[in-house]
Amino acid sequence: MVAAALVGLVACGAPAQTETVARNDVGSPALQAAPAPAQQTLYFGGQYRFADGITISVSTPKSFHPSSSAYPRSDRAVAFEIAIRNDGDQPYRLSGLSVSATVDGTGAKQVVDPTQGYSGIVDAGKDLPMGRDVRVTLAFAVAEQQTAMKLSLRPTATSTVVAVYCGAA
Repeated sequence: MVAAALVGLVACGAPAQTETVARNDVGSPALQAAPAPAQQTLYFGGQYRFADGITISVSTPKSFHPSSSAYPRSDRAVAFEIAIRNDGDQPYRLSGLSVSATVDGTGAKQVVDPTQGYSGIVDAGKDLPMGRDVRVTLAFAVAEQQTAMKLSLRPTATSTVVAVYCGAA
């Protein structure tokens, strides 16, 4: 139990907020790049409501052994149920959802294992009507031993906030 708590604390370090400014040879701003999105750090099991009315909840990770038909091959993976609720003023296109994962600071690969029901976002081309919700389940390859993991989500590419869910997986 203590080890799991320590892994969770390491995984959920302080959020980083950065802004990049391009400068010309004389030092004045020539082109100003869009600021990096602010990070909202949460633990697995939490939820975050974005300014556009989209609320995203991420379950705690569920460990499993991928089947022989899974891609990519992995000895162990963890799955997350992601609940998306649209309380905004217009339909939400699921294809706008951006999800990435890191394990101990290194990018983690999404596991597709249809045999066990992990097929990614199958309704990505559909709109989520106002006042409705949808659940998707995504899985990612992890090491055999428990590790620190982060799942970063943005409802759209232009979102000014990225919700970073973290903990032991």
